[in-house]
Amino acid sequence: MNTPFATVEDINLLWRTLTEAESTRAEALLPLVSDMLRQCADNVGKDLDEMAEESDVYASTLKLVTVDVVTRVLRQNTSGDAMTQESQSALGYSWSGTYAVPGGGIAGAIMNNDLKRLGLLNQQIDSLMLWGSADTDNKSSGGGTPTGKTV
Repeated sequence: MNTPFATVEDINLLWRTLTEAESTRAEALLPLVSDMLRQCADNVGKDLDEMAEESDVYASTLKLVTVDVVTRVLRQNTSGDAMTQESQSALGYSWSGTYAVPGGGIAGAIMNNDLKRLGLLNQQIDSLMLWGSADTDNKSSGGGTPTGKTV
């Protein structure tokens, strides 16, 4: 495992002072969350460690995102399913509820907003052939654009 992007002390300063049990959990979570973020970056061809070395601003953003994700996991109810909303009725019996982190766990705690802040979730525009095939040299296929270029 690589070095975590944040420490328990960072969580204590940026969020709140953790209890002994929370500190133990946070100590275990920090390297896992950091490695999950590294994997997300690797999936789009980026190296978070290198980017953090090149820019202090990026390193700070990376620390904040790591703290946000770890605190999100720490807030999850470990004694049962964490519900943010629940409603019940009586005679016709009805029940509904909304989970705090759909899918739960650490993987569910990393949100698209976190990835956007790190520049790992951007829109991509690819080329699209509107007419025929990409083989513009084959005149008999009738393919390609009128100019023979990919649009």
